[in-house]
Amino acid sequence: MKTLQQCKVTAIIPAAGLGKRFGPGKDKPFRYLGGKPLIIWPLEALQAIPEITEIIPVLRKEDTGSGQKIFEEYGISKIKRIALGGKERQDSVYNGLRLIEDKRCIVLIHDGARPLAEKEFIEGMIAEMMRSKETCDGIIPGVPVKDTIKEAEKGLVRGTLKRDDLWAVQTPQIFLYEKILNAYGQAMEKRQYATDDAALLERCGGRIRIIMGSYRNIKITTPEDLIIAEALLRI
Repeated sequence: MKTLQQCKVTAIIPAAGLGKRFGPGKDKPFRYLGGKPLIIWPLEALQAIPEITEIIPVLRKEDTGSGQKIFEEYGISKIKRIALGGKERQDSVYNGLRLIEDKRCIVLIHDGARPLAEKEFIEGMIAEMMRSKETCDGIIPGVPVKDTIKEAEKGLVRGTLKRDDLWAVQTPQIFLYEKILNAYGQAMEKRQYATDDAALLERCGGRIRIIMGSYRNIKITTPEDLIIAEALLRI
């Protein structure tokens, strides 16, 4: 029987969002950072990891042609097919999950708008997932929040959350494929949406381990984030 150490890792890269907060112009995944398209940064990191055998980007239908040309230009050979984006991020990731053929693989889900996740860190997460298959169904990175977080409703503060217990969650998030596919299937059937992949597995009783991520691993959401990423590249 195939062991997890022999399993393949498939990476899904959702990059089909409209990027409304980013402003008009070229679609966010194809904006330039450090001289190359934003989405190429995570793709190159994943391309260089031997355990990852396939990368499935998720793009809007109108971006698939230009995206394919860019991927070929930068030599991202592990992309064999592109999934079509859905209405929400969750729909997009589900489209990617359903393209995976190896049901015993590990699946890595990483936002195309997080360009600074380092190859060595991703490799460490994959290794940890392989070692921990008996004790957890998924591993996610996060960083302790620095600010005080308050809960508010209609502009009125309802309370202050205990900062020591709060983490800002990042990607990549890594799961046993059958576990995350089942969690997505249940959520889609019930039309329940969540802001990250792990939350869907949590609802099904999944065991999720959180490990220390990196404050450099920012998500590009606004034009200001792109400026910050440019600065981080120089450090």
